[in-house]
Amino acid sequence: MADTRPLAGLKIVEFAGIGPAPYAGQLLADLGADVVVIDRPTRGEIGLAQSPDRRGKRSIVIDLKAPQGRAVAERLSSWADVLIEGNRPGVMERLGLGPATLMEANPALVYARMTGWGQSGPMAMQSGHDINYLSLTGALHAMGDAVHPPPPPLNLVGDFGGGSMFLIMGILSALYAAQSSGKGQVVDAAIVDGVNSMMGMFHGMHAAGGWSPARQSNWLDGGVPYYRCYRSKDGRFMAVGAIEAKFHAEMLERLGIAPEAYGAQHDKGLHQAQMAQLEAVFATKSMAKWAEVFTGSDACVTPVLTYEEAEHDPHMAARAALTNVKGLRQPAVAPRMGAAIPLPSSMSDDGANTTDILEMLGVEGAKFLLSQGIVKQG
Repeated sequence: MADTRPLAGLKIVEFAGIGPAPYAGQLLADLGADVVVIDRPTRGEIGLAQSPDRRGKRSIVIDLKAPQGRAVAERLSSWADVLIEGNRPGVMERLGLGPATLMEANPALVYARMTGWGQSGPMAMQSGHDINYLSLTGALHAMGDAVHPPPPPLNLVGDFGGGSMFLIMGILSALYAAQSSGKGQVVDAAIVDGVNSMMGMFHGMHAAGGWSPARQSNWLDGGVPYYRCYRSKDGRFMAVGAIEAKFHAEMLERLGIAPEAYGAQHDKGLHQAQMAQLEAVFATKSMAKWAEVFTGSDACVTPVLTYEEAEHDPHMAARAALTNVKGLRQPAVAPRMGAAIPLPSSMSDDGANTTDILEMLGVEGAKFLLSQGIVKQG
C-alpha cells in the first residue's frame, strides 16, 4: 500500500545527536520522510537507542574518522534532500562534511544546522544547555514565582520549542524555495534565536504597558488569581486559566463562591485576598473530586496530571494521544493531517539497516567496510 503521508518521498540524512535535532527528525519521519541516521561506532552520551525520537528512522553506523567512512557519508548526502546535524560549529567542516563540500556535490541539498548559540557570535563555540539559552533571552527570568530562583521549564521551551520547531520551519521553507530555484541553502537554527522570537508577544505587551519584567506580577506568570495552580486536599494541584470574564464567572459558580464576596476580577488591590480565598476552597476537595466538578465546564480549570496519568485521561485517551511502540509508551503522531497517520512501528537499533543502506547507495566493497569496522551492522 502506498504511503500517503504528506512527506512521503522526502529523503533526510541525520547525524546522530541528542535533543532538538533528532526530535525534528522524528517529527519529519512521523509525517512520512525517509530519515537515515548516521550513528557513531560508540554511542557514548548521544541518547538512547530505544527512544521515541528514533522511531520510523533507519540507522547506519559509520566511522566518520576513516576516509572510507566519510565517503559513505558523502554518498548519503548526495542521495538526500535534507541533511540535519547538531554539532558545534566547525565540527562538520573538520570532518570534510561541511556545507561547502556537500552542497557542491548536491546543489539542491538543504543543510540544516541545529545549535544552541548559532553559527556565529561570541558564544558560538561555547557549551550550553536549554537553561543557558533561555537565560539570555529574558524567558527564564519571566518564569516562576517572585521569591525563588527561576525554575527550569524542562527543556520544552528551548530545545524543542525554540530549537526543533524553528529547525523544521527552516527546513520546509528551504525545500519550498529549492522547488523553483533548484538550489538548497544552509539553515542556521539556533535555540537562542528561536526562544528570542517566541518572546515577541511579551516585548509587545511591555511596549503597550501591559507587562512588567518583575516575575510573578503579570497575568500569565502566576501573578493573578485566575491564572495559576492551586493545591487540592490530597496535595495535588488544579490548573486555573479563567482569563475571560464568562469563564471566570463559571469558575466561581462551580466553586460555590458568590461574585459579590469575591470582588472584581481585575482589581489588583483584591488579588491577594482572592488568591487566599481560592486556595482555601481548592483545599477542601481532592484533585479527582475537583476534576469531576469541572468536567464539561468552560471554566478553564483542569487537573495537573503526571505524564504517567495522561494516557488515562478521558480526553487524551479519546484522542489516542499516547501509544506503545515496542513496549515503550510514547506520544502519538502530531499534527494530525486529515486522514489518520499510522504510527511507525519500528525504532531501529544502531546499525540495523547498514547493509540495506549500503546496497541502496550502490556502495562497492561493502564486505570490506564491514570487516574493517568502518561501517557496522547492528
